[in-house]
Amino acid sequence: MSAQSLMEPDYTDWIGRQDTREGGVTPNLAAMLNAAVSHDLSPMHHIAPGMVLPSLWHWVAFNEFVPMSDIGRDGHPALGGFLPPLPFRRRMWAGGDVRFDGQFHVGEKLTKLSTIRAVTMKEGSTGKMAFVTVDHVTTGAQGGVVEEEQNIVYLDMPKSFRPPKQTPVPERLAYDERVPMNEVRLFRYSAATYNAHRIHYDLPYAQQVEKYPALVVHGPMQATMAIEAAERHTGKTPVRFSYRVVHPLFHDSDMRVVGALDPAGGAIDIGTATFEGYFGLKARMEWDTGARPSGERVT
Repeated sequence: MSAQSLMEPDYTDWIGRQDTREGGVTPNLAAMLNAAVSHDLSPMHHIAPGMVLPSLWHWVAFNEFVPMSDIGRDGHPALGGFLPPLPFRRRMWAGGDVRFDGQFHVGEKLTKLSTIRAVTMKEGSTGKMAFVTVDHVTTGAQGGVVEEEQNIVYLDMPKSFRPPKQTPVPERLAYDERVPMNEVRLFRYSAATYNAHRIHYDLPYAQQVEKYPALVVHGPMQATMAIEAAERHTGKTPVRFSYRVVHPLFHDSDMRVVGALDPAGGAIDIGTATFEGYFGLKARMEWDTGARPSGERVT
C-alpha cells in the first residue's frame, strides 16, 4: 500500500461511473416550478402539454425519490450510491456549463446519462475539500439535446460562518431587477425539485449545523431566474450558459437579477446579486451569431 493511499481514500474507481435515468416535466410539475420562480417582471406561463420548456426547467425532470432510509442528516441522498462516499459533511452546488441544442417540451419523455468525470481533492483556506465533476447529456424524444458539466464541492462543517470574498457587480448594467425572496419561495422551489437539503427550509439546522446566518437561496433557482431575465431582455435563445456560485444569498433579503451586455456582441454577463452590491451567482449567456460558441467560461 502506498503512502498516498494511507493518507486519503482513492476515488479513481468512481471516475467513469454512469447513471441513466428517464423522466420528464409533467404539466403539474411545470406549474409548481412556474409558481416558485415567477415574480412581477417575469412571465407567468400558461402551462399545457407540449409547451416549450423554458431554459433550465429540465433540471426538475429527474427528481430523486430515494427512500428515507437512504437520506443523510443534511437531507440529501446519502453518498456512496452514484456519487462517491466522500468524508465531508457539507455539500454545495458550485457551478457548471450548459450547452443547448433544440428544445424540450412539457410532457415529453427525457433521458439523462450522467458520468462522473473527475474527483479532485484540494486544500483551501478553510481546509480540505473535494470537487466532483459530473457530465450530463439530456436528450428529448423530439430531438432536443442539452449537454452540461456540473461541479459539486464538498467541505467539512465550519465552526462559524466565513463568507467568501465578495465579487462586485459592475455599475453599467443593461437591467437590474428586484426579486422578492422569503421562506415561501424557498419552500416552493424545494418542493418542485424534491430537494430536501435542510439549509433551504430548516432554519435551526442551517444556523446551528452548517453555520449559515439564514436559509440559503437555491443555486439552481438563481440560475433559472438569471437566464429567464437575460432571454427576456435580449430576445435571444441561449446556445450556452456558464455559471458559478460565488457567494451564498439568504432568504431574509430580496435578490437582484442583473445583466450587462458584452460589447463584442453575442453574449451577456448576468447573475444574481445583493443590494450591498456583490454577486451571488455569476453567469454568462451566449446565443447563436453564426459563429461557434466562444469557449469562454465564467471566472
